[in-house]
Amino acid sequence: QVQFVESGGALVQPGGSLTLSCAASGFTVDDYGIGWFRQAPGKEREGVSCISRLDDSTSYVDSVKGRFTISRDNAKNTVYLQMISLKPEDPAGYYCAATELPYCTLVGGPTYDYWGQGTQVTVST
Repeated sequence: QVQFVESGGALVQPGGSLTLSCAASGFTVDDYGIGWFRQAPGKEREGVSCISRLDDSTSYVDSVKGRFTISRDNAKNTVYLQMISLKPEDPAGYYCAATELPYCTLVGGPTYDYWGQGTQVTVST
């Protein structure tokens, strides 16, 4: 059974840090491009970061560049999103997804084959 399980979401103060995990089962993350997406209430889903299947190249939306880092640990079959300097505009449900495309994209929808259930990130004082 193909499954993604996200974890690591929490309540943090502005300026704080979190690392989100996306553990895969039923498939190997190294065989896929992996994307992290987020969606806040009343807003459209936004691609945050992704790592490509072909060469592990990475992409980030401008608003998180320099603050978020995506990585994969093939031994643990897990992809991570390290987030620092969290801002009040970062809170959302964060979701990981897998694509068979050789190069990942921050455009979600049908370009991604598998989606996780999400983990909630809240930034508040």
